[in-house]
Amino acid sequence: MDFLNALVALSNFVLVPAIAYGSQLALGALGVTLIYGILRFSNFAHGDTMAFGAMIAVLVTWGLQAAGVSFGPLPTALLALPFAILGCIVLVLVTDRMVYRFYREQKAKPVILVIVSMGVMFIMNGLVRFIIGPDDQRFSDGERFLISAREFKAMTGLNEGLAIKTSQGITVIMAVVAVVLLFWFLNKTRTGKSMRAYSDNEDLALLSGINPERVVMITWIIVAALATTAGVLYGLDKSFKPFVYFQLLLPIFASAIVGGLGSPVGAIAGGFIIAFSEVTITYAWKKVLTYLAPENLEPSGLVQFLSTDYKFAVSFVILLIVLLFKPTGLFKGKAV
Repeated sequence: MDFLNALVALSNFVLVPAIAYGSQLALGALGVTLIYGILRFSNFAHGDTMAFGAMIAVLVTWGLQAAGVSFGPLPTALLALPFAILGCIVLVLVTDRMVYRFYREQKAKPVILVIVSMGVMFIMNGLVRFIIGPDDQRFSDGERFLISAREFKAMTGLNEGLAIKTSQGITVIMAVVAVVLLFWFLNKTRTGKSMRAYSDNEDLALLSGINPERVVMITWIIVAALATTAGVLYGLDKSFKPFVYFQLLLPIFASAIVGGLGSPVGAIAGGFIIAFSEVTITYAWKKVLTYLAPENLEPSGLVQFLSTDYKFAVSFVILLIVLLFKPTGLFKGKAV
């Protein structure tokens, strides 16, 4: 019985949150890795692209709620998501046309595009905070839990309860659907194959008649959809705060680089590696160990390796280790 209670406590505070957080990071890292693989630069504005898409979702959600529209037990934000994706697509296409296209035509070095993307990042960050404000915005509605701790205890008779939030369930399902659709698109459609060809060898792709501007446009559209979905899911699971998405840039880049920058499979694997590392290292293990250890060896302290305030430091350390010892990442991406 103690083992089952320990397993439930572990699931409740480590496994379920890490799977949901890993799904969000994986979607974010996929956007970063697509830009790097096809447009050949590290897009530092990706976190604020997520924030912009999520902001539109928040505003549309409030509008729908004011009009009395809801999605039953599911968050109204899911109805707002298509509008948010469209708004984000417009933003990234306009940004590409007004900013990145000039540097592409000049054959600028990747480091120049990185610096330019940092400028875009600050502009987007300011724009989002100007429109919606810098404070926390909660926009989640509908049923809060798929299963609550009280219901779980009543069903099982255990001391520990397992609570699974609706946002966590939706995150995992939507992440799986998005990844399946992306891989189907890249591997089965003509446009997807042309994007992969352009990524592998730009000159050969151009000789084959592939239109580079069309490839760039499709890439930005996919990235906007992934970024908005990741941003909305993270906002539903936690809360929407513009500056948090700027901070998320570190674990997202860490996920992409750990998995192998330029490798979509690596981005997904890296997202879960970073998420599980952050959650397990910052979790206080006292409750789990109390169930498993003999009575005379029960821990008196929290048994926490790092405070949750330092969770982004975990991403940074993992990123440094990978860059030092395996810069191509786990799945042989392009060397950073």
